[in-house]
Amino acid sequence: MVNILVVDDDKNTRLLFKAILEREKYNVFTVSNGSEALDFMDKEHIDLIVLDIMMPQMDGYEFTQTLRSSNISLPILMVSAKQFPSDKRRGFLVGTDDYITKPIDEDEMLLRIKALLRRSQIVTERRIVIGDVVLDYDSFTVSKNGQQQELPQKEFLLLYKLLSYPSRIFTRIQLMDEIWGADSETGWETVTVHIGRLRKRFEGWNEFEIISVRGLGYKAVKKI
Repeated sequence: MVNILVVDDDKNTRLLFKAILEREKYNVFTVSNGSEALDFMDKEHIDLIVLDIMMPQMDGYEFTQTLRSSNISLPILMVSAKQFPSDKRRGFLVGTDDYITKPIDEDEMLLRIKALLRRSQIVTERRIVIGDVVLDYDSFTVSKNGQQQELPQKEFLLLYKLLSYPSRIFTRIQLMDEIWGADSETGWETVTVHIGRLRKRFEGWNEFEIISVRGLGYKAVKKI
């Protein structure tokens, strides 16, 4: 399932959004401000964030800016009562992907969320297909010609991230922050170790390759 984090200081709004999203079969978590959201993301993988702007401790602008400055690119939908063009402009400048004003239209919000998930290539099927190779996000499995292997969570998330954006270069720090969490005490060297394991695991597979980009990081290349 797709994991969505709702960040809003109003309890009723959190409950409403949770109900709307769960009806669409999303897995929904809720927190009351940006600071809590950062802590929560250290413990749970999140695919998309529905974010209020006006909150105590850390508002939506600051939260978004914090994520983007750490090169965390997961999609963010800002939902706010602030309707002035300057508010929307500020939201996009700090790095939100979309902006919708309250009171919300439920159907519009759901359509925007689906569009954001499509853009980030985390679609409802949660699968990447490359020739005979299928990556299944829900089971952390990679299969080819009927043979299936289940990967450890971090290995799978790392491979899925790279193959979701073929030929795009990710630094070790970017991958570390997004998959292990910005506050993880694990060193960035663990990314190198996991890349090595993935290369060994899929050695001889012709459908894709993980390439080191000297001085920058890694990218995955689809060969089909």
